Amino acid sequence: MARGIETKCLHLEEEEGCSSNYGSVSYPIYQTATYAHPSVGKSTGYDYSRLQNPTREHLEKVVATLENGLDALAFSTGMAAITLMMELFSPGDHLIVDADLYGGSIRLFHNVSEKNGITFSSIDCYKEDVESYINENTKAIYIETPTNPMMNVTDIKILGEIAKKHHLLLIVDNTFLSPYFQNPLDLGADIVVHSGTKYLSGHNDTLAGFLVTNRKDISEKLRFLIKTTGSGLAPFDSWLVLRGIKTLGIRMEKSQQNAIIIANWLQGQNAVTKVIYPGLPTHPGHEIMKKQARGFGAMLTFQLESKEFALAILEKVRMIKFAESLGGVETLVTYPTTQTHADVPEEIRERNGITESTLRLSVGIEDVKDLLDELDKVFREIEGELHDQKES
Repeated sequence: MARGIETKCLHLEEEEGCSSNYGSVSYPIYQTATYAHPSVGKSTGYDYSRLQNPTREHLEKVVATLENGLDALAFSTGMAAITLMMELFSPGDHLIVDADLYGGSIRLFHNVSEKNGITFSSIDCYKEDVESYINENTKAIYIETPTNPMMNVTDIKILGEIAKKHHLLLIVDNTFLSPYFQNPLDLGADIVVHSGTKYLSGHNDTLAGFLVTNRKDISEKLRFLIKTTGSGLAPFDSWLVLRGIKTLGIRMEKSQQNAIIIANWLQGQNAVTKVIYPGLPTHPGHEIMKKQARGFGAMLTFQLESKEFALAILEKVRMIKFAESLGGVETLVTYPTTQTHADVPEEIRERNGITESTLRLSVGIEDVKDLLDELDKVFREIEGELHDQKES
C-alpha cells in the first residue's frame, strides 16, 4: 500500500514494529568515531564513521524514500555533495549546465572543475535547444528547477528523454522544492541534489547536503567516493536533519501559502517592477510546474525600481531577516549581488537578470499578516523618504 509523503517523513516502513534502539521514538545519535569488532573477520555492520554511521544511514534511508530513490548519501554541506558528484567525471568530459545556478555551483564549476579538465556549456535550459549543445564528450546535463534566483522552470521529463537518448546523466538540484513538492527521479533524472541545510533541515541550525539516485551503478561509485573523500555528514547533524524532516510537509504547505499571498501583494506595489514566482499564472513556467510538481514552493524573486529602494528594504526589515540561505521557518531576504552570487562575474549576473535592484525572498511560516504589515511599513517609510529627498 502506497504511503503518503507526510507519513514517509516520519516512518520508515521496513522498521515499523521493531524494538531496536530500546524503542526510542526519536532515532538515537550514535556519536562515535569507531566500532568494536566481535572478533577477526566479524563486524557489527559498522567499522568507522567515515564509512557509515547508524544515524546517518537512517537519515539516508529516509531521504531516499522521500525521493523514490535506490540510495541517498548525506554530506557535510550541499557544496560537498556537488563537489563529490563531480568526481564521477574525468578530464576531457563536457557538461551542459543551466546558466542560472546558485553562485556556489558556478564558482565550483569554473574554479575547480575547469581546472581539473572538465568543460561546460552554460545555457538557458528552460528555453534553448539543449540537444544542439551535445557533442562527443558530453556526459551530463545539470539543472536547477526552479533556478536560483531567477525562478526559471525547466521541463524535467523532456530533458530526461534527451539525456536517455544520448546516454547522458541528468542531474537535478531539487533544493527549492524539496521532495515534498517534486521528485525528479520519477521524471527521468539520474541524480538529485539537495542542500539539506535548506527545506529538509528547515530550521537554519545545521548544514547538510544529499545526492540521491535510482541507479545501482551510480550508487556504487558514489559510495566509493564518499568513503574515500570523507565528506559524510556527522551524527549530530544527521539527527538535526532527521528532526527537521518530520515537519517538512506542514512547513512546505504553510510557507507556500504565505508565499502566494506575498507575491500577489508585491505585484500591487508601485516600487516593484517585477515579481518572479512560479505560482503566479503569469509566470512562463507555471503550467510546467503544475505538470511536474505538487506545488510551487516558497521562494520568490522581485525587482525594485532602483538599487536605493532595494538597499533600503534590507536596512529597514526587522522580523524579516536580511540573511543568506533559505528554506527555514523564518522569512529571509537575500541580496544576490553581494551574497549568493557575489563571486559570479557581473556580466553573467546581468545576463541572467540579477541586478543591483534584485531581492530574493525565502518565505517562512510566520503569520502572513505580520509579514505583510512589516513589508507595508517598510515600503511606506522608504517611499516617504524618497519623496522628501526629491522635494528638498
